[in-house]
Amino acid sequence: MTARTTTDNHYDAIIIGAGMSGLAAGVRLAMFDKRVVILEQHGKLGGLNSYYKKHGLEMDVGLHAVTNYAPKGVRRRPLNRLLRQLRLSHDELDLAEQVASEIRFPQGIIRFANGFESFRDGVLATFPSQRDAFDRFAAWVAERSTAALQTEGRDFVSARGVMHEAGLDAALVEMLLCPVQYYGSAWEHDIDFDQFVIMWEALFVEGLARPREGVRRVIRRLEDAYKSHGGELELKARVARLLREENGQQLQTPRVHGVELAGGQRLYADTVISTAGLVETQRLLCDDDNEGPESSDEAPLGRLSFVEAMALLDRPVRELGLDTAIVFFSTSERFQYRRPDALVDPTSGVICCPEHYRYEPPEPAPPPLVRVTTQANHERWRALDPDERRYKQNPAYTQAKQTVFEPIWQCAEQVLGVALRPYMLETDMFTPLTIQKFTKHPTGAVYGSPEKRRDGRTDYANLFLCGTDQGFLGITGAMLSGITVANLHVLGRG
Repeated sequence: MTARTTTDNHYDAIIIGAGMSGLAAGVRLAMFDKRVVILEQHGKLGGLNSYYKKHGLEMDVGLHAVTNYAPKGVRRRPLNRLLRQLRLSHDELDLAEQVASEIRFPQGIIRFANGFESFRDGVLATFPSQRDAFDRFAAWVAERSTAALQTEGRDFVSARGVMHEAGLDAALVEMLLCPVQYYGSAWEHDIDFDQFVIMWEALFVEGLARPREGVRRVIRRLEDAYKSHGGELELKARVARLLREENGQQLQTPRVHGVELAGGQRLYADTVISTAGLVETQRLLCDDDNEGPESSDEAPLGRLSFVEAMALLDRPVRELGLDTAIVFFSTSERFQYRRPDALVDPTSGVICCPEHYRYEPPEPAPPPLVRVTTQANHERWRALDPDERRYKQNPAYTQAKQTVFEPIWQCAEQVLGVALRPYMLETDMFTPLTIQKFTKHPTGAVYGSPEKRRDGRTDYANLFLCGTDQGFLGITGAMLSGITVANLHVLGRG
């Protein structure tokens, strides 16, 4: 199908944001001949899961791995289900399975590859006395797995509480929480049990993979599919506000009828889908985009943000004795997941080595990169320079990055038992201010608000959320979020 030639400014759907969820929603709607436009405020696609070039090297941002990996032909797995929904083939993503990953704490190491049996073996190798309790907890998770994906949701249930009820050892509880929270929790110290179940399935039952070319492979396939079905895409198109219907105050359920861009252009639509987040979307409903709620009882802002330090090495990491794709770690037995008091807390985090996936020969492995993600305090970074337009030029910001660089890598080297700094050729870092710039999340919160809208609905009848604040996280989860909202609320294919 070729691109449409109509010049009017009315659409079946406007999608705010060209991240994974927005692109997937756009593909799904365009497939069914809906007139759709995706509006992206930046010049690149992918949102936080994007990439950039430095000294000729393309660096991924956000993506460590694609969760929910499934081999070809396993029909009921989320990855293959979303590929069918988007009419993409498994080969188009060029996914390679992880070699192995680890959870490293002072009390031991849990090593696992894809598939639940591998994970169970890794747990019981370190905690042999936990066999009955672990199997009991795993059965509870499996029993809840289908219901956890339902869009209706339920009140918060503490995953930490459920694990203790199952009789899991306190040390094992901390180790199980670490990967799940780092890859999907907007809550401090805990996570809702349904969200835990979703992430458990994604990480430990199905597992991890990576496109050999990194996240750009996924972005390009989605962009190509969207445009091939006639979808329209506008970059550097910042939405200044949502247009409410003039009689909306008299309606029992008010409606929106379009958007106004920063330059004053207005576009109209029957449906608007926002990937900006709940609080951020509420701000777009105000007449002035500098007004509106920073937080509310309905939509408290998330407090959790991160820094990521990246290093290109002069040799493959396997030559340094490393053989893991991902290492989730804490240097203390009690895992602390919260906004730290300092700029960063390097004592827990995620270490990613893109080399350690089963890439098919003769294709070469990616360059020898190591990426370390740790928790950070957005308020302290913001205090360095409140002006998001100029912070990169502020010497205080540059100095802060240099200050936290050494302790981050010192902790990573301590965890891995390997010296990395002598072999570094290039380094870079993103901070909570980078996250705020590219997401407009006021607190730099990667996972948005802890209060999720599982069905994607807002207080406006034709305005829907998808992505982070719907509660579907990770690359696969984000794409499923976009598909779900498109199916339920536009196509009527729930």
